[in-house]
Amino acid sequence: MGRRAPSIELLPRQRAILEELGRCRTLERRLAERVQMVLGCAEGKTTVAMAKLLNVDGQRVTRWRLRFAAFHDKLAAVTTEDVSDDDLKSAIVDLLSDEERSGCPGKFTAEQLAQLVTLACQEPKELGLPVTHWTPRELALCAQQLGIVESISPRHVARFFGGGRSPSTSITLLAQSKDRRSGSARRRGHANLRGLSAGS
Repeated sequence: MGRRAPSIELLPRQRAILEELGRCRTLERRLAERVQMVLGCAEGKTTVAMAKLLNVDGQRVTRWRLRFAAFHDKLAAVTTEDVSDDDLKSAIVDLLSDEERSGCPGKFTAEQLAQLVTLACQEPKELGLPVTHWTPRELALCAQQLGIVESISPRHVARFFGGGRSPSTSITLLAQSKDRRSGSARRRGHANLRGLSAGS
């Protein structure tokens, strides 16, 4: 008989941040998948059920269930009133991100990446921008103007949100806001959209 999978218990703030990340349509696919794994396991779903729901191998669910459970106490220790939501989000993103491999260190900190995710989850118009959708170029420029990063290329933004796709691959707009136009107006608008390459 195999070992019983560890349970995952989330504090209210942790759950709220994970749910916010889960709603962010610009989140990297692998990270979004791990967020769903943690939320599902916290709801009591079995590893087998989560693997079937996400159409992934059960070992992947087990790996992230074990990792999140192993860091439960450390995460709980930073889930305090004097720790901001951004810092807590940074800790959760860091926990659910791939571990550093040998070679050059990452250019951006987990906190910067979490702030970039937070920025991408906002509507551009909320920041006074004259665009309705994020593109890699707009997101890179805005992140620099807000002081999140000193510099970042549209290509790097596209790779981060695209889950490691080839930079030459054509990508869609990063975030799609709800389109309330009529069907014919939407079709005309979509006809005018061109594919954006990561380097554009």
